[in-house]
Amino acid sequence: MTALLQTRALCAFHGRAQALFDVDLDVGAGEIVALVGRNGAGKSTLMRALAGLVETSGEVLLDGRSMAGWRADRRVHAGLAWVPEDRRVFTQLTARQNLEVAMGRPRPGAEPWTVERVCRLFPELEPLAHRPGGALSGGEQQMLAIGRALMTQPRVILLDEPSEGVAPIVVQRLVEAIRVLRGQGLAILLSEQNEALAAPLADRSLYMDDGMLGRTPPGAPGQADCRMPGPDVSPI
Repeated sequence: MTALLQTRALCAFHGRAQALFDVDLDVGAGEIVALVGRNGAGKSTLMRALAGLVETSGEVLLDGRSMAGWRADRRVHAGLAWVPEDRRVFTQLTARQNLEVAMGRPRPGAEPWTVERVCRLFPELEPLAHRPGGALSGGEQQMLAIGRALMTQPRVILLDEPSEGVAPIVVQRLVEAIRVLRGQGLAILLSEQNEALAAPLADRSLYMDDGMLGRTPPGAPGQADCRMPGPDVSPI
């Protein structure tokens, strides 16, 4: 499978504090890769690094093209969409307006994401079209946040803790929608504390702890701590 999203020796920093250590990652078209780890393990930092929102070193590639030095908006235009853990819907705009403001240019050969198409994926949003984003429930806001990301016409979507603060019945709806998106060829990186949710959904699971990525859970037999921070770098 050809990787749409790749990182090579990706490190991220908050000032002089290093938060990610040499992360190598590949996500292919039509693939879900789960990023599993406890709160504070570095999952959200990795998502923000991919989105271009924190200082980094190493490489991030989209379909083989380096995004070094690209701002967040350029990454979005290139096909990388991020759904943050806190959703960040526009509370004063209606649900429909939240979707419309994110509308990106359709990609050649691909069916464009429109408000109507988002509502086919999440029919629950249709009767809420004229309700302010701030008046929606947590689950409704999560559907809206995913729909807004889709309106940018992405090839890769980063889902940061989509089940956080969402009722179990809505989580199941999100799982169904994520599977549909995989079937439509999107590359999906899914960050989750809840391994019981992520593992059955994902094609592969990777484990993050203290800013490092591995193929086995932290503390599993044979797992080694390979982090070697320099004298002026402290992990957080």
